Amino acid sequence: MADAWIIDACRTPRGIGKAGKGALAGIHPQQLGAAVLRALVGRTGIDTADVEDIVWGTSSQRGPQSGDLGRMSALDAGYDVRTSGVTLDRFCGSGITSVNMAAASIMAGFEDLVIAGGTEMMSMEGRRGEGPLMMDAGNLRLRARHPQSHQGVCADAVATLEGITRQDVDRLGFESQQKAAAAINAGYFNKSLIPVCREDGSLALDREEYPRPQTSLEGLAALKPAFTTVADHPLDDKGTTYRSLILQEYPDLEIDFMHHAGNSSGVVDGSAAILLASPNYAKAHGLKPRARCRDGEYGRLTHVDARRPRPGGAQGAGQGRPKAG
Repeated sequence: MADAWIIDACRTPRGIGKAGKGALAGIHPQQLGAAVLRALVGRTGIDTADVEDIVWGTSSQRGPQSGDLGRMSALDAGYDVRTSGVTLDRFCGSGITSVNMAAASIMAGFEDLVIAGGTEMMSMEGRRGEGPLMMDAGNLRLRARHPQSHQGVCADAVATLEGITRQDVDRLGFESQQKAAAAINAGYFNKSLIPVCREDGSLALDREEYPRPQTSLEGLAALKPAFTTVADHPLDDKGTTYRSLILQEYPDLEIDFMHHAGNSSGVVDGSAAILLASPNYAKAHGLKPRARCRDGEYGRLTHVDARRPRPGGAQGAGQGRPKAG
């Protein structure tokens, strides 16, 4: 099997993903994608006519992020019109899946030059559609067979099942902020970060906007759990709630609500791209690799062991953890 070489990678800074607050919030997602695609050309000198595919990850493919965002971003970046593009959705794993697919195509010998990446504008209004967020999109047959709850409520449920405490998740959030601050101060991200400009050429953002280096354990401990009310808010006229969907699988579970804005994943805007090539193409065009792809995995979901007791003593044969999608 052939190797897949990573030639270069770049990304925008992470902007705060809230409309009216984040520096990137008013920029079209195609323009964010175009920024990183254009940067790869400037940094490597590749001929875009040689790019055989662009594999893009975008979870919320609605509104400005719909219509094959990878392909539209390439056109906006001035790529050759023969360069193909596809946009996929594997929720939070969309970006890494795009890299796996690009690498696999090169390793299989199908293609020689592929770009993987993604864009997500969490500040975009209506990014999850109208009404309550339901992963089954109103498919009641699927809901009866495979109830899926809210991601945040599921996080609290899984933590409860695993014996993870509020102190554990707060410490993880604190350490993450500390590590981010150390990496930024040491300049570890300088090589990959690119500035983002508005349509008039003015600078929108050239630094990380989201990290909070001033975060303290005391400050995190003072925050209230974010999903307590959400868990019991009626979703339909039948009284369905995110908590009741979890209780269909774990009827005796008393959820310990512990996640909040300070220990949860960030709500941000941004885009990133990676240029991958076969060794033969790279050598023929003077491209120096930064890394080699050896293997990849698409993140198979892990289920609770059939021998593991469910809360209340019932055996959980074939039962999964609370599902958010």
